Amino acid sequence: MPQAAELIAPPAWRTVDFISDLHLQASDRATFDAWQGYMSTTTADAVFILGDLFEVWVGDDILQCTSGGFEAEAVRVIRSRADATPVFFMHGNRDFLAGQALMDACSATLLADPTLLVFGTQRWLLSHGDELCIDDVDYMQFRRQVRTPEWQKAFLARPLTERQAIARSLREQSKSRKQSGASYADVDTALACHWLQAADAHTLIHGHTHRPSAHLLDDGLSRVVLSDWEALAAPPRAQVLRLTAHGLQRVDLFAR
Repeated sequence: MPQAAELIAPPAWRTVDFISDLHLQASDRATFDAWQGYMSTTTADAVFILGDLFEVWVGDDILQCTSGGFEAEAVRVIRSRADATPVFFMHGNRDFLAGQALMDACSATLLADPTLLVFGTQRWLLSHGDELCIDDVDYMQFRRQVRTPEWQKAFLARPLTERQAIARSLREQSKSRKQSGASYADVDTALACHWLQAADAHTLIHGHTHRPSAHLLDDGLSRVVLSDWEALAAPPRAQVLRLTAHGLQRVDLFAR
């Protein structure tokens, strides 16, 4: 497994929130508004965004090119939350090109994947989760390619409009695959257990698969899957996973 970074929660933290897979985009205002409302009202002592906050992120220079656009509005939401409590950001498979310039603009902290969170006496392993879906061979090959510094440098050197066109093409391919009913690989259980044992943690918290659930693994280990967000779905989806001294709780923002 990759070497897990370690983050020790300050003693003053009482509540920590985890979200992922919001896939924010300008064309889905309803999900953006749900997220903005959550970010402005949560009472958590820290917010962890575990990947795929954005549907796509083609480079931090978009902030200079679209100073009044959707991306700038998202930055303002994060910065407003970060001015009150820490916000942590982990790369997903859609926004792995988010860089330090974005973090600085948001006043957010970029997390390594995986990161071990020590909260009180408990150890929680945090990941986006895509690196654990090893049965998706095509994606794993793609991931290895695009996570190299050489590929990223070459891609970011392309004009912004070209990068946006490539991103649109990849999204259309992904959408077509979903509509075809193709199955997606889940997290590999043996590999998840190996990561947990190597990090001396008991629970893995991750997103990516869009299959919110809690799974009991061998040797008393477990993994908890975050929900994706889609406000216009039927029923709408927008869950926060909340950690306190009493354990984990799912908070459904659309619960009546």
